[in-house]
Amino acid sequence: MQLGLILTTAVNAILPVMLLILFGYWLKRKGFLSDSFIKIGNKFVFRVCLACSLFINVYSIRDFSAIPWDFVIYIVAVICLLFVAGLAIALVSAKTSGQKGVILHAIFRSNFAIIGLSLATALGGEEAASVAAVASAFAMPLYNVFGVIALTVYTETPGDKKHTVGAVLLSIVKNPMIIGAFLGMVCLLLRQLQTNIMGSVVFSIQEDLPFIYSPVNSLKSMASPLALVILGAQFEFSAAKGMFRQIAAGTLSRIVLAPLLGISGAILLSKYTNLLSCGVNEFPTLIALFGSPAAVSTAVMAGEMGGDEQLAAQIVVWSSLGSVLTIFLTVCVLMATGFLAV
Repeated sequence: MQLGLILTTAVNAILPVMLLILFGYWLKRKGFLSDSFIKIGNKFVFRVCLACSLFINVYSIRDFSAIPWDFVIYIVAVICLLFVAGLAIALVSAKTSGQKGVILHAIFRSNFAIIGLSLATALGGEEAASVAAVASAFAMPLYNVFGVIALTVYTETPGDKKHTVGAVLLSIVKNPMIIGAFLGMVCLLLRQLQTNIMGSVVFSIQEDLPFIYSPVNSLKSMASPLALVILGAQFEFSAAKGMFRQIAAGTLSRIVLAPLLGISGAILLSKYTNLLSCGVNEFPTLIALFGSPAAVSTAVMAGEMGGDEQLAAQIVVWSSLGSVLTIFLTVCVLMATGFLAV
């Protein structure tokens, strides 16, 4: 793959995201989108579309036996490490509790749900795409559990009842995306149970209840474009003036620290130990998972849970722009060292 093609791949992964954000920004400036629509749209994406997206992602896992558990465990471990690192970075860089939750959320959570699968496919083909699909089934629920924790803990004053462990756990259980992932896992387990006992799938939602599966899948498809348009409508360039340090902390941690930790760790473990087996089919997923910009749902969840919504929008936009360069450089390095197919 030539350098120009690598750059084209990175640009094609990010440009559709940026164009939808710009489209939302333009619609708001033209008065086409009202504040009430944006507020209701945020709720609709958060409580319905993203929940359906998590359900479909988990339900789409074909078979537990096809899961590369060493790779899954590694992904989960790195996300946990990023969460811990994000706690420290947020504490020293943010001014308010709402900003701390947003910065923390942006550091450990990438835009994998929107550009992950397409980027992994572009870099590694269909086999890499199947690895990315499995990774999403585990990464996305974990993202949402940590996201609820981050935004719940950092959006109330100290001593508020919402800081209690029970209240945080209740917020996790009631989170629509967690419910979607849980229902997807239940359906997946039932399907697997049928295979183990009867030798084949006798009943599935997708095949036997298409009138349910189809609209849920349609709502899942709406999540990304609608979230991006609403994000653009919320964006204010002037808001960046008072939060340069916070934007820089969230953006650089997301597109520099996260891929450095996630990808270099995989290289070391694969090359010098038997703990992890990563090849040309796994590294595209690592690039998409840890090298992607901050998730659009960072801004959606911040708006719904009392975080600094404007800071979240700024980090999503600037990390999206910066990730074109960092993804390009990461792919070049991995191809030069043989960890990605040329």
